Amino acid sequence: MKKSIITLVVAVFSLSFITTSCSRKITRVATDTTIDISGRWNDTDSRLAAEELSEEILTGNWITDFVQQNGKKPVMIVGLVRNKSHEHIESETFIKDIEKALIKRQKARIVQGGKMREEIRAERGDQQNNSSVSTMKKFGLETGADYMLQGNINSIVDAHKKEKVVYYQIDLELTHMQTNEKVWIGDKKIKKFVKN
Repeated sequence: MKKSIITLVVAVFSLSFITTSCSRKITRVATDTTIDISGRWNDTDSRLAAEELSEEILTGNWITDFVQQNGKKPVMIVGLVRNKSHEHIESETFIKDIEKALIKRQKARIVQGGKMREEIRAERGDQQNNSSVSTMKKFGLETGADYMLQGNINSIVDAHKKEKVVYYQIDLELTHMQTNEKVWIGDKKIKKFVKN
């Protein structure tokens, strides 16, 4: 009897130790909190780079020249930002951060691009057959972009034993759609030291 009570106590203690030592704690934090666990590209890098580069784009001379010559805000489309880095980076998140920052400043108009534009065009096509004439949206009335923003994300890794330096460079270029002239080039550099 005494032996079985001791066995039961040991089993309960072991079980409670296992469940507490294997438990995971999750804490919700503000989305703008900087948390860098792995040393890789993360949401903070994406957001800060997008905000800084958007600020640079919208304070460039090209925008003042365009407004003076045309009397209106320029129309921009954000094209591809290619990931040429050593790791998986979801460039669509970065592109959305750029678009959000540009729209927030209201100095340029942003038009839809890529797959979302194709989805809108497909819906417009469907409306031609299935919507009333008074509510259907017509083809050929989209706002054309004056400028396209494109770029690359590159990286360099220097590692030795338990230390490494990860360097990211985001290069963006703004090109006039009619003339193919580059009117703005900018970059953002991020360097991280990781010690294991």
